[in-house]
Amino acid sequence: MTDTKKLIAKDLLKIGAVFFRPEEPFTWASGIKSPVYCDNRLTLTAPEVRNDVENALAETVKRFYPDAEVLMGTSTAGIAHAAITAHLLGMPMGYVRSGNKDHGRQNRIEGRLEPGQKTVIIEDLISTGGSVIEVAEALREAGAEVLGIVSIFTYGMKKGIECLGEAGLKNVSLTDFDSVAEVAAETGYIKKEDIARLIAFRNNPSDESWINREGSENR
Repeated sequence: MTDTKKLIAKDLLKIGAVFFRPEEPFTWASGIKSPVYCDNRLTLTAPEVRNDVENALAETVKRFYPDAEVLMGTSTAGIAHAAITAHLLGMPMGYVRSGNKDHGRQNRIEGRLEPGQKTVIIEDLISTGGSVIEVAEALREAGAEVLGIVSIFTYGMKKGIECLGEAGLKNVSLTDFDSVAEVAAETGYIKKEDIARLIAFRNNPSDESWINREGSENR
């Protein structure tokens, strides 16, 4: 685990942006039962955490995408992060709507985007990768060269990794499911034996056998 992954994991846990509840799973809109709830919008209302996140996003863009010319946020959660990161880097930014507007110029992409411009997508959370892939497709259709994605948190699900790979998209996340779970166990936020259950969920979210798993292999 890198220093950045550990720092952001601690930050997200501290403000409840990532909340583990393996004993009482949350239910996603899809019906899947999950031991974790993630709301990275909470980082925006926690100044110290927000500062860590935005500086880490800026450093990640500089390190992994040094040729980036414009940042594009995902609607709506990625917009504020793209704006702050672009401000820190002195770069232009815009955002991509989930669909075209039904009035005015009916834009889907807001902000100036020139054909061939090297673009990095700023996303707050990646699970299956479906929504960010749609954003990349819209940018490519508009003529942008999409270098990749920088996200705050990723579940690291197999389906998401495969879908991003098939779409030719590279993602660099500040932290991930495994790192947050490890930090949560280290700090007593969850029991150490819960890690195996959490990873079982991560590996196959549709298999609910993790719910009754005792995690004896970690004792």
